[in-house]
Amino acid sequence: MSEIRGLDVPAVTAWLAQNVEGADARLSFELVAAGGSNLTYIVERPDGKRWALRRPPERARIATAHEMSREWKIIEALHSHPECGIPVPEAIAYCDDPEINSAEFYVMGFADGLILRGPEEAKGMGTQECRAAAESLIDVQVAMARLDPDSVGLGDLGRKEAYVERQLNRWLRQFEAAKGRELPVVYELHEQLSKSVPEQQAASLVHGDYRFDNTVLGPDHRIIAVLDWELCTLGDPVADFCWSVLYWTDPGEANDFGSPSPTRHPAFPRRADAIEMYAERSGFDLGRLDYYRAFSWWKMACLVEGVAARLRAGAGGGLDSAGGIDSVLERVDWMLANAAAAARDL
Repeated sequence: MSEIRGLDVPAVTAWLAQNVEGADARLSFELVAAGGSNLTYIVERPDGKRWALRRPPERARIATAHEMSREWKIIEALHSHPECGIPVPEAIAYCDDPEINSAEFYVMGFADGLILRGPEEAKGMGTQECRAAAESLIDVQVAMARLDPDSVGLGDLGRKEAYVERQLNRWLRQFEAAKGRELPVVYELHEQLSKSVPEQQAASLVHGDYRFDNTVLGPDHRIIAVLDWELCTLGDPVADFCWSVLYWTDPGEANDFGSPSPTRHPAFPRRADAIEMYAERSGFDLGRLDYYRAFSWWKMACLVEGVAARLRAGAGGGLDSAGGIDSVLERVDWMLANAAAAARDL
């Protein structure tokens, strides 16, 4: 049996056979998502029956983000309340015994559908399909904003108030732990942003990295599952939306917030259309969107500086680090310039 990074295959196979209905000793495993995030594997039976298994990264963990029990609690709660309009895979089994695989892990149903990781996956979609996907993406995020966390057992997931203030402090600490150079603008922006935080309009479920790449589309091009809940907490839904919509790159834009966006496909509605849809469907006041843009660019710059730190240490950086550390540092500088531009009139 070949080795699979991050899995003790015999021990995990035995545990699955005892704890997952339909699993047996004939299972195969494939690592499909790695990097700095939680590791995801496809578990497959010879007849094609599949599950997904999640465990923490082998190193470089961020506090709370890689707690399997927390992620398990979220998908279990949301799957148990389909009426909330936030589709997730079925929560099947959770292992909290580190003797099995050196770290806790959980098993969920496999969501079989289309994941729009970039323009290549979207190229066969027409205007109608792109519109359906765009509206579904917005509708599910609005459902998160409207959800009363207490009603689904998630009211104790985190503090409900001062989300942006907490994020500002958290990501400044992350930056200071990772930085390999002096960037005074990070501190200047942190001070400016800390002094002008908008009033939080609601306290709801925030995904933390909601975008097409973390969703699965069904045959009708609407979302059938939201994935990767590792950064989820309670807080400001408008901040969460602005982070998401910055991933929405229009055709012809020079750069992307993250990796190349599927919304570069010209059949998609434009970013301005997505913002209008969210404003109409959520009822939130987006008058301080420039603040949230500045905050999101600043936060992403702190995150990508951490990518550079991992590259210096010889680890995989995640995101698009193919150009090496110099290209990653250039991205940080570009992001900070965008943050400063958005913050100019705050």
